[in-house]
Amino acid sequence: MKLSRLALAVALLPGASPFAAEPSRSEALLLDDTVVSANRVPQARSQVSAATSVFTRDDIERLQVRSVAELLERVPGLSVSRTGGAGSQTGLFLRGTASTQTLVLVDGQRIAAASSGTSSLEFLSPDQIERVEVVRGSRSALYGSDAIGGVVQIFTRQGGGTGLAPQVRLAAGSDGTFERNLGLSGGNAQTRFHLGAALDETQGIDATRDGFGANGDEDAYRNRSLSLNLAHRLNERLEVGINALDQRGQVEFDDTYATSLPTVDFQLSSFSTYADTRLSDAWSSRLEIGHSEDKRDTANDLAGAGSRYAFSTYRDSASWVNTLQLAPAHQLLLGADWHEDRLHSTTDFVEDSRWNQAAFIQHRYTARAFSTELGLRHDKNEQYGSENSWNAALTVPLNTRNEMILSYSEGFRAPTFNELYYPDSCYFGFCFANANPDLSPEKSRSYELQWRSRYSDSGSLEVSLYRTDIEDAIVSDGSTGWIPYNVQTARINGLEAALRQDLFGWQASLAAGLIDPRDRDSGHTLARRAKRTLSLDLDRAFGDFAVGASWRAVSGRYDDAANSIALGGYGVLGVRGSWQALPELKLDLKLNNLLDKDYAEATYSTSNGRFGYNTEGRTALFAVTWTPSL
Repeated sequence: MKLSRLALAVALLPGASPFAAEPSRSEALLLDDTVVSANRVPQARSQVSAATSVFTRDDIERLQVRSVAELLERVPGLSVSRTGGAGSQTGLFLRGTASTQTLVLVDGQRIAAASSGTSSLEFLSPDQIERVEVVRGSRSALYGSDAIGGVVQIFTRQGGGTGLAPQVRLAAGSDGTFERNLGLSGGNAQTRFHLGAALDETQGIDATRDGFGANGDEDAYRNRSLSLNLAHRLNERLEVGINALDQRGQVEFDDTYATSLPTVDFQLSSFSTYADTRLSDAWSSRLEIGHSEDKRDTANDLAGAGSRYAFSTYRDSASWVNTLQLAPAHQLLLGADWHEDRLHSTTDFVEDSRWNQAAFIQHRYTARAFSTELGLRHDKNEQYGSENSWNAALTVPLNTRNEMILSYSEGFRAPTFNELYYPDSCYFGFCFANANPDLSPEKSRSYELQWRSRYSDSGSLEVSLYRTDIEDAIVSDGSTGWIPYNVQTARINGLEAALRQDLFGWQASLAAGLIDPRDRDSGHTLARRAKRTLSLDLDRAFGDFAVGASWRAVSGRYDDAANSIALGGYGVLGVRGSWQALPELKLDLKLNNLLDKDYAEATYSTSNGRFGYNTEGRTALFAVTWTPSL
């Protein structure tokens, strides 16, 4: 079912007309100017008070990205750190917060490991992604734990249009890289579906520089992925559907302390089923039940079976979100969440499960002179008790093209199973604690001022100035005897800007971030946070041909809390081109790191010293996409 942007804008206005004209959430995901993640319901971006970045399927194909991290580097104020090439561990630092302080969702399902609290972004294949939404700034008042820095939500491929639309994509490139993707989508006025399968393989690069032990080998990566999306409208008031994603494979990495050849067998999957219904002209409701799994099984090929260790997270969840249009100017959001984490591992944790239940409410008032937003969420957790989170926003239009937004938000992060329940280490009758069951959640308060300008028909500018204060941050290092404690306070000041401009046929996108993330006790810069980031994309179409270039610049940063290990800044240039050779055949070519820049985003230690992890040098990828007509 094809929907126009005008239809969406009309449907999402307060007091909008009948339900039959209103797109469902699955239909709204196919439109450019919408955001689902900011308030958990589809909204026009112009109505959302939070700072957001949205990447559609068209963006993913135009930019020819090979990983989610490569796409997210275009978000203002966001930096990443990788410990090697494809499939290596990837850290995400949004607005100066830690990787565990940003909530990552796939089709509404949390995917972070309960043990470490980190999300395996490195295993998500862009071939299975319809769009990525990033909400910058705390959103705990709607999502609860982990949403201190913001929310990253990944939506799997959606079905659209009428009839059947198959797709075959084959790609080959540097470092023994081969990518194969099959997809079939289609539908009619009532039913839409997409089924996709992909196999990505690469011989990879050598992640380490020292050549210690067996570290001189290349670290290969293999990923098999499947996705299924099905939406069926039973009538004009009820739609039901399912979303499923499964990624599994193996990645090699270097053992920096021994001579073994370690590998990780992984599985990252999510499943959800939902019912979207319009109970009345003023009341819409969504009920969703889901399950997600994160499994890592690590073994050393040369060290024997005794070196194997595995951590698997199983998470069940349910959510109920309701939108009530009380009056043309008053909208109420009401909801309830529940999830339970279960941890299975080769390590016997003191506790291996816990539940969390929550309720939230948010009121939005919309008038010609100003708009307001006020929300509250109450979480009750089996381990740490209760937590309340607030958010508030005031939007003031300056004229038809400019507006200012002043907002306040609170966030928190629940301690992980590693921090709370990891068993003691015992040697020769002496035991040492590794966990602290008395930890409290980390808490944050954020203040933000935004200016949004649609200064011309072909250009827009968004600028945000913010401050985030974090209390009770959990630290586990030599200063605390390696036992986790709530001892750190942090202050993050930031300025970010996003500019879009069409000029002389070129489409330009610029994202820049300036942050100052400080440990308030020591005055040190928080580890692995780049103070300055810049991303520039230029693209232009010449009939059946299209060309583009990307420039990414990252300032220096520190790799440790004491600021004694410095990482240098770098700039990386990439170019790309495509040719629609036939209506059913498209050719793509991308050159990454064109100038073959040597840089590191993280370091490691060995008996020979400390070194920076290798990152990919100049690489090329050639792809052929066939979309036959049926």
